[in-house]
Amino acid sequence: MKKVGLFIMGAGLLLLGACTSTKLTSSWKTNDAQLQKDKKIMVMALVPQREKQLRALMEDNLVAELQKEGLNAASALRTYGPDAFGDKTDEKAALRQLRNSDASQVLTVVLLNKARERDFVPSSPYGPYGPYYGGFWPYYSRWYGAMYQPGYYQTNTRYNWESNLYDLNQRKLIYSAQTQSVDPPTAVRQAYLYAKLIVKDMTKQQLIAQN
Repeated sequence: MKKVGLFIMGAGLLLLGACTSTKLTSSWKTNDAQLQKDKKIMVMALVPQREKQLRALMEDNLVAELQKEGLNAASALRTYGPDAFGDKTDEKAALRQLRNSDASQVLTVVLLNKARERDFVPSSPYGPYGPYYGGFWPYYSRWYGAMYQPGYYQTNTRYNWESNLYDLNQRKLIYSAQTQSVDPPTAVRQAYLYAKLIVKDMTKQQLIAQN
């Protein structure tokens, strides 16, 4: 039973690590906020010019996920082109420009921070060869020796994002969510996971009405 327990615990840790590259850190909405299917949502990613590919991916994936829920969503990049909102545009400036459009809500996606960080990783108590299910003494000696193996540093890239949903008619913020992505394998994967996470949270917050 102990062997099975150790195996399940190890597998669980591996799965946990594989599923936490993108996570929601906080979210909030006003009590009466709810998206209406007859109202247009403009999705706008505000990222540095050098991240223009990531901007397109973030907008396209969010639009696709919102449309799956039956919502009328559109990409600001596809609608207005790459030069409509400059590299230095902030949320307030973007909202001023969008109030004259046919959109009722604007969902901004802001890259708050992108940083490379060094984290210390301690050595595994199992050593380099994984769990051992033989006799007590060989297992004990390997585990004891592994305690004195030095750990190592690894460099991670962290992306901190914030999504804000504004109602243009009421001129107020009705939803906000913050997320963190750590070492996403590709920009495509990061945008896909982010969109899934945000729309799932919108549904949980009852911002998106269920049929």
